[in-house]
Amino acid sequence: MTVRGRPEEEAVLCTPSATYSMKFVGTSNSMFLIPPGEPSAKCLRPDSTNGDANAVAATIKLAPGSIELVRTAPRLDKLRSLLRERPYILDEDLGNDFQHMKGLYTWQDLCKLIQASDGELLDGLNTLSAVEIDGFWRTVDANSVNTILDMILHNSVLHDWPLNAMPENDVLSVMESDGFTHKIVTHCLNRFGTKVEQEARSFWSLDEKRVCLQFAQRALGAGKMKLANFMDKWERSIPSGMRADLQMLEGEVLCEKLGAETWVHAFSVADLPLTPADRFAALFRERPKWEWKDLQPYIRCDLH
Repeated sequence: MTVRGRPEEEAVLCTPSATYSMKFVGTSNSMFLIPPGEPSAKCLRPDSTNGDANAVAATIKLAPGSIELVRTAPRLDKLRSLLRERPYILDEDLGNDFQHMKGLYTWQDLCKLIQASDGELLDGLNTLSAVEIDGFWRTVDANSVNTILDMILHNSVLHDWPLNAMPENDVLSVMESDGFTHKIVTHCLNRFGTKVEQEARSFWSLDEKRVCLQFAQRALGAGKMKLANFMDKWERSIPSGMRADLQMLEGEVLCEKLGAETWVHAFSVADLPLTPADRFAALFRERPKWEWKDLQPYIRCDLH
């Protein structure tokens, strides 16, 4: 077990898989702390007869209370902000001096800075699609992700790979010849697909929703659009054989009626705070009034 937190933060206690808040609870009863081992002296009863020898021990401290532990959610908002400081960019050169290391965090760094158990911290990294590169945990720049995904899709057409059964060794070999490292390509495949083992070979099946969502975010990168124009742009950009469905974008975009037109803009649940009060404040800054169907995707996940 470890206690985690910076001097300005309220400390938490972490086991390998859970996080607990710590609260001092005073007591009116005296609690004596004694070390284990043999008693220091025999006990004399009021009548001067010998009592149980094990009843006497040296007291090392009088405890005025105890620490109450309550299971709490990991505090992962800080993790998101740390990883956004230096996203990985294709062909970057970190160099070797200290200045080039600024904004980069190893696993040990994150354990010191993030108030979460090791298991919860790893889950948080996976949720943020982070990858360990040269010992540092990082997210991948959106433009770099788009470039890698585009090349995978382009090569799937050139080499006639089915999007639901792309041979892993072939994909990695071809992508490496195009200048992409195995680690980054595998990370991208894991982000947009699922690995399948068949007859002692590994294949990747791209997930339609995840791929289409990426192209929707790209289409909305310029800002608010008319819904009809967005749907047309989105449908023309996705890979052949995949189908764009507005329901895929729950918790990622908002639609609003302005006169006779419906407009759409990006508003991702992934960018919202994790604590309930902060999340609701952000939601109602975006809209003073919400319909339940629009609000639900932004609050049905676990709030801490």
